[in-house]
Amino acid sequence: MTNRSTPGNHPRRPAALLLAAALAAPLAAGCGSTGAAATGELRASAPASRPAVDPAQVAATAQGTDAFGLDLLHALTATPDAAGHNLVLSPSGLSTVLAMMLPGARGATADELAKALHTDLDPKQYALAVGALDQRTGTTDLRQADEVWTQQGLPVEQDYLATLAAAFDAGLHTTDFEKDPDGSRKAVNAAVEKATEGRIKDLFAPRTINPDTRLVLTDALYLKAKWASEFKPGHTEDRPFHKLDGTTPNVSTMSQTGEFKYADGSGGIVGQPWQAVELPYADGKLAMDLIVPAQGGFAAFTKGLDQPQLDRILGALAERPVDLQLPRFHFDTSNELTPALRSLGVHSVFDDADLSGIAKQQLAVSTVVQKATVQVDEEGTVAAAGSGVGIVAGAAPAPRDPAQLHIDRPFLFLIRDTGSGRPLFFGQVTDPQAK
Repeated sequence: MTNRSTPGNHPRRPAALLLAAALAAPLAAGCGSTGAAATGELRASAPASRPAVDPAQVAATAQGTDAFGLDLLHALTATPDAAGHNLVLSPSGLSTVLAMMLPGARGATADELAKALHTDLDPKQYALAVGALDQRTGTTDLRQADEVWTQQGLPVEQDYLATLAAAFDAGLHTTDFEKDPDGSRKAVNAAVEKATEGRIKDLFAPRTINPDTRLVLTDALYLKAKWASEFKPGHTEDRPFHKLDGTTPNVSTMSQTGEFKYADGSGGIVGQPWQAVELPYADGKLAMDLIVPAQGGFAAFTKGLDQPQLDRILGALAERPVDLQLPRFHFDTSNELTPALRSLGVHSVFDDADLSGIAKQQLAVSTVVQKATVQVDEEGTVAAAGSGVGIVAGAAPAPRDPAQLHIDRPFLFLIRDTGSGRPLFFGQVTDPQAK
């Protein structure tokens, strides 16, 4: 809910709360400077070290993020036009900013958020579990930064700030949205741009932060990871790709034959034939999973895919030789996520919010935005996930012909932490040449 007014005309109204998840995953960078309002620091009493979190709660939260990511994918591709476009989103980024808000929500506002996030944990415990996952997935290839920006003088509850500090080690800043909204917006955007090595610019568009804004929460995720087994540039050549509209352009396609985790199936899962392969990154903790429905089955497969079925696909992956062809791709996605969240049953936080655990003022969310970029080439990827490879001594298996996976049609991709299974990036590629 966005309120606009002219100077000197201030009817009674709720202040605005904005949330944003920003992510990037690139292979080059350069952070420009932007204007900024003067900012200060908030103080919160937080434990010297993060509280221990029950591993079962962490595992359940990772699984819930999986389901939340699929819900978002379905919501963002619900129309025929949207279903035919490339998409990259970060379930972990959005769940983090919502987890940063949840401990301050009460009543129906908290209940709707928890249901959308697929959690039945106490809000503080959920925040701690998400924070534990954020900490666990931090590697030299993947960095994450959380920030809280609040209006000068807003009496933010100390218990709320302490929860954010304990769960996320969030940077806490004060600024003056009321007197200098655009300078404050530039300060927020500059922090996100710096955290993503210049890849995410202008997360908040002009006028999305205004004099009514009271609080902004951001999550910035940056990935730069090399494949454990890189593709040789000399093997890349133009090959046909069968788009959803029936056209077949030639696209730059990488290839290699090697040992990968692979699975395929027909019927059973989603009722559509599919193939899947997992490409580990060099750090051994992250991996990209590619799920390729049969020609002509992409729309039905994607629409029918749910979290238990995704678990079955990923659980079926097993090492074997694979003759793999994969298009190079690089594109950006920008979404205002209020409609998607409403479709998942989140209404109160926009219409009649109870965020009294944040401050004893009437607050409401005005916008939820996310920008993402993904780049995949011979060296590595912009989206991240990790998987470890175990080599076990034993009898040498009989040689097998390699499975053939020539990705010449629309496909889904998932970048995840292979330890927890938590999805960091999720998306679909319907046109490898589109930006």
